[in-house]
Amino acid sequence: MQIVEYVGLDTSRVSAQYEKVRAALERDDFRQAQVKKLSNLTHGHFYRAKLDYANRLLFTLIRHGDHVCALMLEVIEHHAYEKSRFLRGVAIDEDRIPDVDALTSDGATPVRYLHPECREIHLLGNILSFDDTQDAIYREPVPLIISGSAGSGKTALALEKLKQVDGNVLYVTQSAYLAQNARDLYYSHGFGHPRQDATFLSYREFVESVRVPPGREVGWREFASWFTRQLPFRGLDAHQSFEEIRGVIGADANGALRREQYLELGVSQSIFPADERNRLYDLFERYQAWLVEANLYDLNLVAHVWRALASACYDFVVVDEVQDLTDAQLALILATLKNPDQFMLCGDANQIVHPNFFSWSKVKTPFWRDETLALRQQLKILQTSFRNAHEVTRIANTLLKIKQRRFGSVDRESNFLVMPVGDEAGSVSLIAGSDSGTKVLNDRTRQSTRFAVLVMRDEDKAQARTHFQTPLIFSIHEAKGLGYENIILYRFISGYPAQFDAIAQGVTANDLMDDNLENRRARDKTDRSLEVYKFYVNALYVALTRATTHVYLIESDLGHPLLQLLGLQQRVEGIDAKTQTSTREDWLKEARRLELQGKHEQAEAIRELVCQQPAVPWRVFDEAWLRDTMDRVFRQPASGSRSRQQLLEYACSYDEPILVRWLATRVRFDAARHLEQQRATLGRKHLSAYFSACSREVLQHCDRYGVDHRTPMNQTPLMAAAAAGNVALVESLLERGANPEATDHLGRNALHWALLEAFRDARFARGPFAALYERIAPPSIDLMSGERLVRIDRHLSEYLLVQTLWALFKSRFAVPGGRARGGFEAASILDAWRDLPDHILAPERKHREYLSGLLSRNEITRDYSYNRHLFTRLAQGWYQFNPALAVRCRDASGESWVPLYEALNVRLIAESADPRYLSHINALMEKAHLAPLSPPIVASGGREVPKALPSPVRPLASHAGFSVGDIVSFTDKALHTRTGTIVRLNQKTAAITCADSEWHWRVSYLLLRRSTA
Repeated sequence: MQIVEYVGLDTSRVSAQYEKVRAALERDDFRQAQVKKLSNLTHGHFYRAKLDYANRLLFTLIRHGDHVCALMLEVIEHHAYEKSRFLRGVAIDEDRIPDVDALTSDGATPVRYLHPECREIHLLGNILSFDDTQDAIYREPVPLIISGSAGSGKTALALEKLKQVDGNVLYVTQSAYLAQNARDLYYSHGFGHPRQDATFLSYREFVESVRVPPGREVGWREFASWFTRQLPFRGLDAHQSFEEIRGVIGADANGALRREQYLELGVSQSIFPADERNRLYDLFERYQAWLVEANLYDLNLVAHVWRALASACYDFVVVDEVQDLTDAQLALILATLKNPDQFMLCGDANQIVHPNFFSWSKVKTPFWRDETLALRQQLKILQTSFRNAHEVTRIANTLLKIKQRRFGSVDRESNFLVMPVGDEAGSVSLIAGSDSGTKVLNDRTRQSTRFAVLVMRDEDKAQARTHFQTPLIFSIHEAKGLGYENIILYRFISGYPAQFDAIAQGVTANDLMDDNLENRRARDKTDRSLEVYKFYVNALYVALTRATTHVYLIESDLGHPLLQLLGLQQRVEGIDAKTQTSTREDWLKEARRLELQGKHEQAEAIRELVCQQPAVPWRVFDEAWLRDTMDRVFRQPASGSRSRQQLLEYACSYDEPILVRWLATRVRFDAARHLEQQRATLGRKHLSAYFSACSREVLQHCDRYGVDHRTPMNQTPLMAAAAAGNVALVESLLERGANPEATDHLGRNALHWALLEAFRDARFARGPFAALYERIAPPSIDLMSGERLVRIDRHLSEYLLVQTLWALFKSRFAVPGGRARGGFEAASILDAWRDLPDHILAPERKHREYLSGLLSRNEITRDYSYNRHLFTRLAQGWYQFNPALAVRCRDASGESWVPLYEALNVRLIAESADPRYLSHINALMEKAHLAPLSPPIVASGGREVPKALPSPVRPLASHAGFSVGDIVSFTDKALHTRTGTIVRLNQKTAAITCADSEWHWRVSYLLLRRSTA
């Protein structure tokens, strides 16, 4: 068996043992290598070989065609499987895993390409083997510029280069989805770099990290709506006007062009002829005024102003899909470099569909002016495509030949054709745009998630919808980042015949015979054709390359010259697309994927057209229900017992001790007199289906009401499954597209529910929590602090701290006696963290010194260069969230910044808080510049809230100063510190219940200490 090795494999401590095991595996001697298969994993097939008494070698199998290899992944030292990067914290019992006498290809991961000689393998979500060109670029020093087609591996190379760098590094690209996807790939398989702080941002998020612009970003739809009202400018093309403003007038790195500068531009530097430019500049001036009036911003114009605010804070920067950015935007990014030559740019000039005048020569110009950078500047070309089938690539290459022959070379670096890798032949079919042709194709594809329809512009979607019933209809501006097995191009050429006539003008079939593109400029230097028609030819190229296997062009003019040049003829043998039907689960997953890409229109269409979902038939205990029920129960004492019982169930589920106590003392509801017992029963009443190993009932509800429907307790199924610790169900829900960032009415998501269980139950923390955390923890938290974006990524120390404080926030206002001051201190946080797995929270981070330092260095008054200003200090050692923070919230309508205390719903928390804390809450609201609290529902009832909390029901005599309900700590026989609640007082001992024990502890009063929490 051939052996290949992960590039991050470190065998230095066991080199001799490793060589012996490797040799045994190469000769298929699995008995000598003592190979065993790890069978209790759900995320892959893994094997281990024995290196020596204490150490193990983890590996997996990969397959290229019929060739199977063993991929060596990791040395596991001292049997510590739980610390493995690849096993996700799953506990492994070596005595229970079976020996393997022979390895088969069953379960081997297929790879698209495997280098015939090189043994190095890279891991970025998928298993990657670099070809010779990629490997050479991987080893090149920076600065580095890479030009490559779609699917050429540009992003993979950039991320692997990023892994080699120490310090504060940045990856930025136009699309938020691509940035998030790059981040997920980067940290896949548990990768971490202890000497690196990596940030992954879209360009807009990058701008926000300098300063959040006021208002909302202007887009094409806003511009088009405004443009139709500009009567003096009728006759100008709206699309070309938008491109000229964004890509020419506002795009210069030195600032927006003055009128005289704009008028002096050369012929090829503008879409518009010289005699129309004064009119365009008048439109630009009116555009600037409109942005202010409409509270909108243009990212180009913002880039000019923000340049003065940018600080040199990054040691290395990767700019991906650089062709989507203007000179002004690129200049702002590079202004944040500490060392100006520590960058890497990646892109493809043939994929420009955003309004700019990108060319590689313009990108290189600033660097050639610097002699030192000019000597080191390199541009590498990737010509291989690992994405598209052969026929799709052939047609796309032919289009590039037409473009080059008609307009000349855009620049030397974009003057190449693409070579496909793989055995997939694929197809490109031309179909008449008749009703019968489109009907057949629609009938066979409308129920499949593997087909998408692309049109040129947004306004073309309406006509496409009259023929195609799939919700997956996109304009070309929405297509970047998409990839489908089958793409239908609807009237791309027939819808814009004049433009494509001009593109094909003067080009003959003989001109396209040569497969090598000659670097040649257009003969007529006054010809503006490339600038005018670039969008159309690039849009067709991007549309073609969105398909991995099959393309179907629906055209009414089958004899169009461009179609003839592409060598496409109408299919006469019928449409070969087979009828495909995707499951409801597939559609839900697709809707979730599109939501993450920001394509809310298509995601919503899926739910309306395909997954029609009624509302849940049960009453949801949300904020409106809670306020209404509290009003009826506490203001109308004669209300029925049903409302009281429901309120008790809610209080037990959401851990509301003050609300339970009020039910017991104010309305004399006897069932509320035993909180601890009720929490274990009523608190889990609505979770019973989620504890079950058989999840059929839950999944049936998801199919009927949606994967993110609300349970009676206003949880999503994912929240409920996380709280129940049901890892298998969590995985099933995520597979169906469940949203891990959905929140309840207190702003808590699935991770927060899992954290609360882990803080209460040591077995939960040491058991399912590790697997849950890997699956449901959001990749980052976006906060606005000091008018700038602060992204708390999951690999940062602050991440778990912020999530912990978020989960426990409500509890800070229910601590008896007002001792918590409405805040947190290190002891209570450390107590919550006590049983968390070490690979989630390293042991050295569970000490007071480390935690105190983490809190203090992020305090708003602290002078520290990397201070994120997350916390305010209430008193010595007591902290709370910075009231000035805002958090980015996302829903079906888009994104918005919400004050942190509104996201946490402090006003609702105050309704069931200990009355002693109301002044603390109002103080926080005042600091957050939010309106003060209204009188609580209970306080505005017929009875006054007592000055002190009422004594527990059935009060018992106080002993040694302790009472039932006190929170105390003690040291057990194993010298472990435990914290619990006194539930019974005896003559010499107290009975104490602890979250991590099923039984009561009987402890002498002499050994008890009052908890400071």
